[in-house]
Amino acid sequence: MYAKNSEEHESRREGSFDPVNPAYEEKQLNNEVAFSEFGEKQDNRSISTGRPTSSTKGVATMIFSLKNEVGGLVRALRLFQEQHINLVHIESRKSKQRNSDFEIFVDCDTDNEQLKELTQLLRTHTDVVEITPFENSTLPDEIMADVPWFPKKISDLDQSSNRVLMYGSELDADHPGFKDNMYRKRRNYFADLAMSYKFGDPILRIDFTTEEVRTWAVVFRELNKLYPSHACKEHLKNLPLLIKHCNYSEDNIPQLEDVSHFLKEHSGFIIRPVAGYLSPRDFLAGLAFRVFHCTQYVRHSSDPLYTPEPDTCHELLGHVPLLAEPSFAQFSQEIGLASLGASDDAVKKLATCYFFTVEFGLCKQDGRLSAYGAGLLSSISELKHALSDKAHILPFDPMVTCNQECMITTFQDVYFVSESFEDAKNKMREFAKTIWRPFTVRYDPYTQSVDVLKDTNSINIMLKDIRHELDIVEDALNRLKKHLSV
Repeated sequence: MYAKNSEEHESRREGSFDPVNPAYEEKQLNNEVAFSEFGEKQDNRSISTGRPTSSTKGVATMIFSLKNEVGGLVRALRLFQEQHINLVHIESRKSKQRNSDFEIFVDCDTDNEQLKELTQLLRTHTDVVEITPFENSTLPDEIMADVPWFPKKISDLDQSSNRVLMYGSELDADHPGFKDNMYRKRRNYFADLAMSYKFGDPILRIDFTTEEVRTWAVVFRELNKLYPSHACKEHLKNLPLLIKHCNYSEDNIPQLEDVSHFLKEHSGFIIRPVAGYLSPRDFLAGLAFRVFHCTQYVRHSSDPLYTPEPDTCHELLGHVPLLAEPSFAQFSQEIGLASLGASDDAVKKLATCYFFTVEFGLCKQDGRLSAYGAGLLSSISELKHALSDKAHILPFDPMVTCNQECMITTFQDVYFVSESFEDAKNKMREFAKTIWRPFTVRYDPYTQSVDVLKDTNSINIMLKDIRHELDIVEDALNRLKKHLSV
């Protein structure tokens, strides 16, 4: 990338520049551009005609390659003259693709139509390498109008977190608690609490019933028998911390408020109570802000080892220990960020990848397979099955995984294994690049909001932030170097 201020141009003029005859060039261009020499070598040249003067135009950047032959640059620049396009700055360097060619970097003062015409003409004489939008370029309103709504700040989740699709206070006829009036009344209580929650509210502490604690105890006890041999290292590391700091135990169901504080300190995630199933779009949107939508109700006591839906046993024993791990938290958030403003089809693919990683994922550790998916780590029977010889296991590949059918009431037909969280994260990053959006987003942890990078101004602001972060890194390295040399 070429920088546009004078200091940055100086630092990048290091290669061999277009070795043409200055007098010949000036004559051919009728003295309309003046050459200035920079650096120690006579062939290091840059051309500048000043800053743009038209208020209705913008500065666009073009890079095109030329053969190292006399007159090549003149013929290309004449196209700018014929289109009445003002040249702001020109540089040249050895091509990074072919040693015999030169790349010409041009800042020009033009509008969008002129730029299109010029690009077509240049393609007949040169190889156009890159075109950078105007300094003040932005996406047209009509393009953004077609983008599905998505939250821009964490408090916007108040608008989507109550859009429960199934369960919540309503139970299907085949639900274990459907005919239990006391259980249904209890579910209504939890649903009302979740529906009334707003961002910033403390999560109400629950006085769990004896029956609920007894159900939790069965799940907690049986799963802990399997964890040492079946769970991943990160889960085994963080569960004892939750026992210590959040009072996880066989005879106590942790409070979501305590768990939320714990996660905030360890990975930046927080808990938000939810009444039941959300749509994939609404659930993933929460992850973008490091918010995990979490149920508070307990599965029906008639079958403690089975639940047709996520419950607090699943959330607290399956999800929370992994969400406390920074690398896993980052992986989860990036799936959420990729979903913001994406099409319904893209969100479905992201949700499927989430399902087969965060819910039912396997990883390799110390030469054996371990479970990191919450759906596995909260299900005794499927956890055993997934790590048995009966399970069908494939390498995690988002392009393949996104098309796999998700099984809800039976074991999965296939499980996907990652080399590590970092490996899964890198693959998901590449997959996210294939999802079409007219913009990208980045999360601002200071304001707990997302910046929509849809114009050059917002991108430049991000670049300034990155430079500041790099300055901090450079300062830290210099101080370390001085300390070690003492």
